[in-house]
Amino acid sequence: MKAAYIYDAVRTPRGKGKIGGALYETKPIDLLAATFKALANRNQLPTEKVGDAIIGCVTPVDGQGYNIGKSALLRAGWANEVCGMQINRYCTSGLEAVNLAALKVASDALALVVAGGVESMSQIPIAKDGGALINDPEIINQLLYLPQGVAADLMASLEGFTREQLDEYALLSHQRAAHAQRQGYFNNSMISVKDRNGLILLHKDEIIRPDTTLEQLFRLRPSFRQLGRMGYEAMALQKYPELEEINYVHTAGNSSGIVDGAAAILIGNAEIGNQLGLHPRAKIKSFGAGSDDPTIMLTGNIPATQKALNLAGMRAEDIDLWECNEAFAAVVLKYQQYFKIPIERLNVNGGAIAMGHPLGATGAILVGTLLDELERRNLSTGLISLCGGAGMGVATIIEHI
Repeated sequence: MKAAYIYDAVRTPRGKGKIGGALYETKPIDLLAATFKALANRNQLPTEKVGDAIIGCVTPVDGQGYNIGKSALLRAGWANEVCGMQINRYCTSGLEAVNLAALKVASDALALVVAGGVESMSQIPIAKDGGALINDPEIINQLLYLPQGVAADLMASLEGFTREQLDEYALLSHQRAAHAQRQGYFNNSMISVKDRNGLILLHKDEIIRPDTTLEQLFRLRPSFRQLGRMGYEAMALQKYPELEEINYVHTAGNSSGIVDGAAAILIGNAEIGNQLGLHPRAKIKSFGAGSDDPTIMLTGNIPATQKALNLAGMRAEDIDLWECNEAFAAVVLKYQQYFKIPIERLNVNGGAIAMGHPLGATGAILVGTLLDELERRNLSTGLISLCGGAGMGVATIIEHI
């Protein structure tokens, strides 16, 4: 197997994923095409040398349908020879795209691949594509399948996490993200999104709230209590009878924000790098995908991480920096406890609670964020993980060069 190297990583800012957000009028194809253009321009890349583009997208309908991976390549003016595809492994899609690209390179099937993701949540709301796990009561009842927010509250109840703990973590995420933004830590990978006239629509993540306080967070009402009381709580207690009730502790303040965004990563072998004059920034050391109980849903990042560590011959204490997607605060706290991660090594520049979670793009965004921070601190190894629907999770270990 050949080594798969990361040569570059770019992302758009994350814009508020609602009407009135800075990216609301930007087509998803243009969000993704902007990252392709940036990769080509930054690296003086002859695009015909790229064998494939693998793009994560969780709601691939309407403006994100009909293979946005290929259509965005055409929109960006890349060579016709470049293939493109879209994949959906729920919220892990962007990172799974990176892993699949690395596998194509490592197996010597292709020399150079682009991986990434896109999601315009303002234009195409989550679950608009439907499906049995969303719309079929027979299947939902058979599997005791919960909405993710109720599953997050179920996790918090089983683990004994309090509202105070979740809000304190959410505050830390905002503080870290605001500090990183002020210091320019995201600037290396960030590209501005422009309109058709070349005017900048957004040049930084839109929803970071640097003035957030614990008092403000605590005043927010639980987001998923009403949904749980519609019958989902009874399903959860059927699966986990050791609980008497669910403690509803997740709010809009300690859950990931709804945003728009896109990202792209350039991955290739050593030979193509030498040929094109590209400097490798990191090596993809290992990766893993795992799955767990679909009712509680949000724990698949744990077996995925363990697989990646085992494949690399590493232990948790060997990892310098960690990125665990902040889908909900309880997800991060459970992950931290399981792997005994010091808080000063985990999500050091904030995460999706502060900046938002553009579903199909987040995994690829986190690769760039982690790589930039490893370079800034001159550290060696980092691990990215995300949980996803139906109990799945994905993890990747990268090694800074």
